[in-house]
Amino acid sequence: MHIREIQSSEIEEARRLLSENGWKHRVSDASLFSQLVSNSQRAIVAVEGATVIGFARAICDELSNGYLSMVVVAPDHRRRGVGRALVRAVMGENPQITWVLRAGRPEELPFFERLGFVPSTVAMERSRANSPDT
Repeated sequence: MHIREIQSSEIEEARRLLSENGWKHRVSDASLFSQLVSNSQRAIVAVEGATVIGFARAICDELSNGYLSMVVVAPDHRRRGVGRALVRAVMGENPQITWVLRAGRPEELPFFERLGFVPSTVAMERSRANSPDT
């Protein structure tokens, strides 16, 4: 397995992986997903052979704050360290950066807790549904 920046030729494969694993509502439009990837400062894949088996993307100012936006691993490759490797790679080595994420599924919490994430008492969120413009 190799972890590296996503190549343009892998964007559709990554989108399919996300779509098949709970992200269909966010990645159904291929063009918009391509824009999500290109607008992310960090977008990486886990590749085994020629197959994308994992994907992660993040937005980061490279100094202080980072947002881990998407992490997915193909079901038959889970519990093998792929997700952990993706998260560590996308976050990088700068210990000065505070990383946040939205763990939208309760079953994800133990995974992120093992990587050092803790529930926050200081974060606020304005979801699309709560936007004053809607």
